[in-house]
Order: sequence, then structure tokens, then C-alpha cells
Amino acid sequence: MQHDTGFGLGTGEVKRRHILPKALVVGLVAGLLATAFRLALARAEAGRVAWLSHYGPGLRIPLAMALGALGGGSALWLVRRFAPDAGGSGIPQLKGFVLGERGIEWRRLLPVKFFAGLLGIGGGLALGREGPTIQMGGATGLMVSEWFRVRPGEGERKALIAAGAGAGLAAAFNAPLAGVMFVLEELAGNFTPVVFVSAFLASVAADVDGRVLTGEMPVFPLHDLPAPNVSALPASLLLGLACGLGGVLFNRCLLKSLDLYARLRWPAWSVGALAGAIAGAASGLLPGVAGGGGLLAERALTGEIALHWLPLLLAARFLLTMTSYGTGTAGGIFGPLLVLGALGGLAFGQTLHALLPAWAARPETFAVIGMGGLLTAIVRAPLTGIVLMIELTGKYDFMLPLLACCLVAYGVAEALHDTPIYEALRERAKRAAVG
Repeated sequence: MQHDTGFGLGTGEVKRRHILPKALVVGLVAGLLATAFRLALARAEAGRVAWLSHYGPGLRIPLAMALGALGGGSALWLVRRFAPDAGGSGIPQLKGFVLGERGIEWRRLLPVKFFAGLLGIGGGLALGREGPTIQMGGATGLMVSEWFRVRPGEGERKALIAAGAGAGLAAAFNAPLAGVMFVLEELAGNFTPVVFVSAFLASVAADVDGRVLTGEMPVFPLHDLPAPNVSALPASLLLGLACGLGGVLFNRCLLKSLDLYARLRWPAWSVGALAGAIAGAASGLLPGVAGGGGLLAERALTGEIALHWLPLLLAARFLLTMTSYGTGTAGGIFGPLLVLGALGGLAFGQTLHALLPAWAARPETFAVIGMGGLLTAIVRAPLTGIVLMIELTGKYDFMLPLLACCLVAYGVAEALHDTPIYEALRERAKRAAVG
């Protein structure tokens, strides 16, 4: 008797079709593609910041606006003209495919997602690299399944697509376990052996690609930062409450920004150029606030930002994320929400340190905890949030305060009946298709 392993795939069929070697190929190819995107984007962002730094504010602002308009306009034109499914993070599209609601045209999607993401984020749009790498990873899973002649409709094909998505996240952040957790919590929605093993193998293979080409250090190494002790747990619970409320606000504003942009009947290039020019103006006034925001998050995690700057940076980054994602161009929200979580967590920690020093001896520790809490509230994937923070920072001893913060953030968002962002985006796309 053949038992079903989930995704419509029986145990005998899994063995017969040798899904594990295919998952390994998916991981290696997706990892190479994601790492290439990561390196190209890092070079583009560093080049933009270095070039603009040569000019004073009077010239830097218009130059940054022009560069942002060119990048944003070109990126959105590419998406709308050649591959509309490459818009946004791409994760709702992958969920739709796994649920049988839509197809994926990987031949168009892969080049458009790569170059549109590079142009938009490299030009200054406040978007993340992980959305493109996850969607490109999922598309790679479909591509490899066609190489091996896996028949359409087979559960094996869906398992390879999910594994590719996990590989894309793993390579984006040097976080293989977070890639596996993301597949199980967000894409598959349940634990099945075939999906777990294929996602695990693909994520590890992609992580090896990333570490060979980019280095073995965590994205945000914090080896000298001591872990908060048990006395910080009440503060972590309080931060979880704030993250839960902030996550609900983020989700509702993000959906509203999409609705506002949808009312514009402008050509695609002009919509992208408008958002790019706004991001450029912000980066001209506050260098480092635009783009992926990795440098800003790193400064927050090391406590280098003074408290009086944090509200301004938090507001600017929030508005830029809404302005950028609402256009529908290629780019994710993982990166932007992690930046917001780091800034908000540091502001919380510094304020608490001024009031109750014993509860927040090292305010920057709450930047790490805030990142996990906000991600949990927005995406509603607590295990992914906890594991990702540990792998991003290399701080395994942050587990207890992260658990406390993430569970409270999850509970608050659920109590307010807020729909997880990727589910809300998927439902919105379905309504638009019917309409």
C-alpha cells in the first residue's frame, strides 16, 4: 500500500522518481542565481552611494532623484511589459501556484525579476533582495522539473518549486534553516517528509553557493554583543506588543498603498519614475535611507544611531517602503521590514534604558529582537522569524527573548484579526483577476 506524503506525492513515487538529486540541482542552480543577484545588487548600491557622496547637497539631491527615477521607471516598465507576475515580492504568486490557482512562466520571469530588481533597488527603491531571490528560486524549481521531465500536476513538481523558494531565501541571507522553516510555515503550510527533505537539501546547497562566493560570516555579525538575561524578558514581551501593533499597521498601509497606485492611470514608467524620484530625494537628504537598507540595519544593530534620529529614520523608511512597494515593481518586503524592526527595536531599547536601565543594559539587543517580532507580526511565521534572526546575527543565545517577543507579536496580530501579508496579497491578486 502506498501512503501519501503530501503535495499529492506517494512514498513509492518519491523513491522511484529520485526527488533528492533533483532537489540538489535546484538548490545549486537557485543558489548561484540568488548569489549573483545579491552580489550585483550590493555592487550597484555601493556604487550609487559612493557616486553621490562626491557631491554636495545642492547637486546630490537632483542627481539622486534622476538616478532613482531612471531605475524605478525602467524596472516597472520591464515588469509591466514583459512579465507582470514578476511584480512585488513574488511570494504570493508562488503560493498561488502551489495551491493550483495560477501558472508560472519561468522563461520570462527569471530575467525580468533579476534585472528589474537590480534596476529598482539599485536605483534607490526601498525594497528587499529576498523577494526576488525567493521567486527566482521557485521558478528555478519549475525549470529543473522540466529538465527532468516531471509531469505537470505532479506533487513532485510543487515540492521542487517550494524547495527552490527556500533555497532563494537561504542564499539571500546565508540562512539555510530559515529557508526550510519558510517553506514549511509559509508555502507548504504543513510538515510532510518529502517537502521537508527536498527543502532542506536545496537550502543547504544554496547556502554553500552563497558562502563560497560571499563569505562565511553572518550577514550581521554581532559576536561581541552579550545576550540579554532573564531580566530582559518583561521588556521583550512589551516589545512584542509594540511589534504586533506595528505589524498590523504595516500590513494595512501596504495594501492601501497598492490601492492608491492602482488608481493612477499613468504609463508604467512614469509611476516607477515618481517612486524612484521620491526615494532619490530622501537619499539625497539622508544618505543610506534608500535602497535595501542593509547599512542602516547594521548601524541600528550596533547601536550607532542616536535616539533623536530614530523617529525620523523610522518614519522615512516606513514611507519609502510604502511608496516603493505600492508601485508593483520587483522587490521584497523582508529586507525593509527587518530595517524597520531594527530601528524600532533600538528606539525601544534606548528609551527603556533611559527609564529602567536594569531592563535594557544594552539597548541594541532589542534591535535584534524587534526584527524578529515585526517579521512575525507581518508574515505570521514565528519560527522563520526566530531562526532567521539567529542565522543573520550568529547569536544563538538570543533564543529566549526572541521566543517571548515573537509569540506576543503573533498573538496581538491574530487578536486584531489581521490577515498575514502574503495571504492578503494573494487574495487581492485573485480579486483583481476576477474583476
